[in-house]
Amino acid sequence: MPKNSTPNPKERIEKLKKTIEKHQRLYHTLDKPEISDEVYDSFVKELEDLEKNYPEFKAKDSPTERIGGEPLKEFVKVTHKNKQWSYDDAFDFEELKKWDEKVKNFIKKEGLENEKVEYCCELKIDGLKVVLTYEKGLFIRAATRGNGSIGEDVTNNVRTIESIPLNLNKKISLSLVGEAWIGQKDLEKINKERKEAELPLYANTRNLAAGAIRQLDPKMAKARKLNSFVYDIDEIEGNIPKTQSEELELLRQLGFTINKNFEVFDSLKGVEKYYQSWVKNRHKLDYGLDGIVIKINSNKIQKALGYTAKSPRWGVAYKFPAEQVTTTVLDIVLQVGRTGVLTPVAHLKPVVVAGSTVSRATLHNEDEIRRLDVRIGDTVILQKAGDVIPDIVSVVKELRTSKEKEFKWPTHVDQCGGDGRIERIPGQAAWRCVNPHSLDQIKRKFHHFVSKKAFDIEDMGPKVVDVLLKENLISEYADIFTLKKGDLLSLPRFAEKSVDNLLASIEKSKNVPLARFLVGLSIPQVGEETAYDLASHFKTLEKLMLATFDELEKMNGVGPIVAQSIRDFFSNKEHRKMVDNLLKNIKIDKLEIKKTTGKLSGKTFVLTGTLPTLSRDQAKDMIREKGGSISESVSKETDYVVAGENPGSKYDKAQKMGIQILGEEELRELLHRS
Repeated sequence: MPKNSTPNPKERIEKLKKTIEKHQRLYHTLDKPEISDEVYDSFVKELEDLEKNYPEFKAKDSPTERIGGEPLKEFVKVTHKNKQWSYDDAFDFEELKKWDEKVKNFIKKEGLENEKVEYCCELKIDGLKVVLTYEKGLFIRAATRGNGSIGEDVTNNVRTIESIPLNLNKKISLSLVGEAWIGQKDLEKINKERKEAELPLYANTRNLAAGAIRQLDPKMAKARKLNSFVYDIDEIEGNIPKTQSEELELLRQLGFTINKNFEVFDSLKGVEKYYQSWVKNRHKLDYGLDGIVIKINSNKIQKALGYTAKSPRWGVAYKFPAEQVTTTVLDIVLQVGRTGVLTPVAHLKPVVVAGSTVSRATLHNEDEIRRLDVRIGDTVILQKAGDVIPDIVSVVKELRTSKEKEFKWPTHVDQCGGDGRIERIPGQAAWRCVNPHSLDQIKRKFHHFVSKKAFDIEDMGPKVVDVLLKENLISEYADIFTLKKGDLLSLPRFAEKSVDNLLASIEKSKNVPLARFLVGLSIPQVGEETAYDLASHFKTLEKLMLATFDELEKMNGVGPIVAQSIRDFFSNKEHRKMVDNLLKNIKIDKLEIKKTTGKLSGKTFVLTGTLPTLSRDQAKDMIREKGGSISESVSKETDYVVAGENPGSKYDKAQKMGIQILGEEELRELLHRS
């Protein structure tokens, strides 16, 4: 964060400090989080950056100097013999390299440059840290991390965790650290029971594990089916192993459960490959992950590097790309869509979410702005998961300064053309331009028409379309297919080769499947899946255009609003003329719709996230070939959700509803059997 980028840094630091302390207590002490870990990390990161740029405003009791939460009063307090640290975070490879440079500098300073530097990488389990003590092989005590110096005695509850041995294989004294966790499937089962009993639901597996560990009745803790992984020895009778990997192996030999997914690398290149692999595969595990932990493997180097005030210098937590972050609303503007519908879009202070930098987020409609009470200048929680467009989840109202501005919904919008008047669509939350022929709408319709989902004209992107419109070479879709070489060569930056490529792409697109033809028409309410359903049902464009309202409404997934929209579209003389002109220049491929009688007939699939090897369209085609149908939203009618990397809210909804979730391999297996 550059200096002077915050108007009132002192005020912002104070507000962030109070906000973090509030959520720190909710998370660490009360186990009742109101925000995601990622949003909490965003607040801490912003505070750290501000304190770095404005050290004169950093307080001695800043949350950035704290490690955990205060211990609860209901439990007996335990003073840790060895202070419990938390790792510094790295959020991208550049930050990881900076950590590595610091480590290498310390190693050189300590005169250990001839020592072999290796990195032990372990999965960062999203559970509750527990500190275990054994004397002569017998389990004596378990405590929570607490504030790093004082924790809570949770011995009786930890005794119920079957993966934590009460007697070790050797009569050895040691203290060690691990993570208590609960699986995703158990979370779903418990939340289902709590919902039926009208009790508050647990936010995540970490929340549930923490709640189970802090039950005053051990029988309740046992019923939660806690599990554990151990990963660090604080103190041990005799010699400590020479490396972290040997330490893990010793813990395994003593009878503890370690996470077997650790690996040792001699370069950051190997570390990054390990990290990226788990970014893709983390959702396949039953326990939650929020990153990996990287430790210098040599305990000799670890000892030499030591600790800062709150963290070990020899280790770092490399966090997974956040799917929720915080940022600031710089402005709210209205965007005119291809059907004339107005969408409010928040212009944001650029922020990295789910691995990419975003500066825009849709606010959907006027009602959503009111529901969120989002204002220009607000700090907001932003979410992006998988293929989902960035979305504002909520406003952090405790960070308001009273300088934020409410967005006033206008009565006129210049981009609508004509007099700019707008109107609310009857029965909907959306507004639209009264004039349906503004330049902005025309541009967006053409951009959509040539896109991959519609006519898929490869060399005709938005910039080419805009030039053709500006030069009056096209004014309706059919004009695209009558363009000649001489028309294009006179245009700026259109060389002969690029013109030939464009004309070849246009020629190739003249044969189009019925479903993609319908997508290209920009019929209001008709998206990709509805277009496919219409093409599958009616088989020909002629039958669809003649279909009555009742025939359309009876179709699965259509309904009265969509049916009326289709009838209105094809009843319009201008639209019919546009379709007729198109048909003079293109041919609808009648072979596109395949009759499917597979075993998956009647089964509905929803796809979410990025699959390892299949594109979204390939997966859809494979499902349809076996008789299955595709839906864009998860509902009680959904039979399967196919989830890839970064699956998003559809995945979460499927879990809550108990819908079967398939990975790519499971999908292939199902298709093979069908």
